[in-house]
Amino acid sequence: MKKNLLISGFFCLFSFILFAQNPAKRSLKPSDVYRLQNLSDPQISPDGNWVAYTLSTVDSVKNKRNSDIWMISWDGKESIQLTHTPDGESQPRWSPDGKYLSFVSSRNGLTSSQIWLMDRRGGEAKQLTDLKKGDLSDYAWSPDGKKIALVIKTQSDTSKVKIPKPIVLDRYKFKQDVEGYLTKKPIHLYLYDISTKKLDTLTKGDYDESSPRWSPDGTQIAFLSNHTEDPDRNANADIWVMDAKPNAQMKQITKWSGRDFSPEWSPDGKQIAYLRTTSSENYIMYDQSILCVISKDGGEPKLLTKSLDRPVGSPQWSKDGTSIMGLVTDDRTKYVAQFSILDGKLTKIASGNRSFNILEKHPSGSFLVTMSDPQIPTEIYVLENGNPRRLTKHQDDFLANLNLASVEGFTSKSKDGASVSNILYRPFNAVKGVKLPTIFFIHGGPVAQDEFSFDLSRQMLAASGYNVVAVNYRGSNGRGLDFCKIISGDWGNKEVLDILGATDYVIQNGIADSEKLGIGGWSYGGILTDYTIASDTRFKAASSGAGVGMVSSMYGVDQYILQYDNELGSPWKNFDKYVALSYPFLKADRIKTPTQFMVGESDFNVPSVGSEQMYQAFKSLGIPTELIIYPGQFHGITNPSFQKDRFERYLTWFNKYLK
Repeated sequence: MKKNLLISGFFCLFSFILFAQNPAKRSLKPSDVYRLQNLSDPQISPDGNWVAYTLSTVDSVKNKRNSDIWMISWDGKESIQLTHTPDGESQPRWSPDGKYLSFVSSRNGLTSSQIWLMDRRGGEAKQLTDLKKGDLSDYAWSPDGKKIALVIKTQSDTSKVKIPKPIVLDRYKFKQDVEGYLTKKPIHLYLYDISTKKLDTLTKGDYDESSPRWSPDGTQIAFLSNHTEDPDRNANADIWVMDAKPNAQMKQITKWSGRDFSPEWSPDGKQIAYLRTTSSENYIMYDQSILCVISKDGGEPKLLTKSLDRPVGSPQWSKDGTSIMGLVTDDRTKYVAQFSILDGKLTKIASGNRSFNILEKHPSGSFLVTMSDPQIPTEIYVLENGNPRRLTKHQDDFLANLNLASVEGFTSKSKDGASVSNILYRPFNAVKGVKLPTIFFIHGGPVAQDEFSFDLSRQMLAASGYNVVAVNYRGSNGRGLDFCKIISGDWGNKEVLDILGATDYVIQNGIADSEKLGIGGWSYGGILTDYTIASDTRFKAASSGAGVGMVSSMYGVDQYILQYDNELGSPWKNFDKYVALSYPFLKADRIKTPTQFMVGESDFNVPSVGSEQMYQAFKSLGIPTELIIYPGQFHGITNPSFQKDRFERYLTWFNKYLK
């Protein structure tokens, strides 16, 4: 008897220990936004033994996100946090000899960002630059490590001004989200000497320059600039090259009237790989990038991916200079590909239902990437023979005790016969064949796409018991140029057909409860929410974030003046088009869906007036509604407590009407 009790007690104790070591998993909750870490900007050391990167974390007590510099060995065995300050550090860059790691910070009470230098062997970082006027936005070490190219935006000296001066504007495009009102303060390149700390001006005039890239021998710098008569009136950018010394002559290398960008020198310094738009027009909203190669002296470029009909990004030369690696945006994925310099032949290196985002070349010729899939947020990986080897594991703690939604793709047909790619999120405990309340959460852009990557918003909604559908409506990326351009000047038409086609699919296939449908989104996703509920009364609840329903009132109000003038024309000549696209507001009396409206108070992208007008219409008509304005926030909500609040309000609103 005692023996049996002893054995029984042992197993009880063992079970208790086992349970304590393996706590029960739970669903996501809004406060988990405080736990999710963001990795970015990986940089490989010159000897290839280390990778520096930034890791952004949230201090929930201070309600602040902070970025620190970390370093991990190439084999993944050693991981070191290099900075620990509450001020935040970004843009880590290795000195060419690998002895130092530089970064950008405004630590120690500085009023502007400066470059700091840290000995990789240890010790405190020291401030390197002391820029008195201007905002530092980018920088690049020279190959010999003696100089740094800086990108600085000119600023007026307001340190002694007690009363702010009026903002005087005379630009065609005069406002931009985050930046605010745009005055003529050019962005120029400068050269900083490490030993003498002397700052020399490289470029002058009323034009902006960006993206400096040193030639392998360190004698020249390639960069981007738009030298058209009025850069505000087009999306042009060309690649220029100049000797890396003051008063050197600038030479224009590319002359495409569209946009050329992302220049990368070949290993021998004779060619430059870059990306360019397919369109040569002034306006390129609905476009995709082509991989090109051109001589450093200019001439006719070779268009390597002109026939691919998919956007290519992050060009990186192979070690021997015979090919270029890049990221290709395809249907719901982003894969790594290799392109031959001779004929542009494409070879897939790494693909699958996942999304690769950053590509960096290792001295050995192999590559490093950042990658995300539906079950794992972004981490850093090493590509070995086309197979990703996970390097960082910062997301393990976040994922350890969570039950995540299952994710699958499906294809729907729209009323006009269009084939549309979608992604379905099912709650982790969902039983197939059982209909669930379903929310259509629509992406912004519109030139973007939902991919097989980790999506916190849709996972959060699914965790509350909803099926969640992501619709890659026409206008989305990854399906070719024609698929993307078809919505130009015809907003809220094809996209709504595609959303409703996906709605029909999930109802007909027993996935969604037809009496419990919701819809929401942010930016263009909020705009399409307005369009959809004005077109169909099936949706029982909606959440429109940073949207607009009265397009006819937005000319000169938001930052999209180029889009209005090029897609719709001037309102005084084509007001009928503006009115037709304003049907969510002008037909608000036909809407039956209870809708919450959200927006950032300081949003210049899709200003708050767009949400306010729709809210007022609903309130006047007696349609259930609410308006949430986040103080001090731009188009993207970055305040951690507001991010949590937004999720809580989503769930409260949808639960009220769908459950």
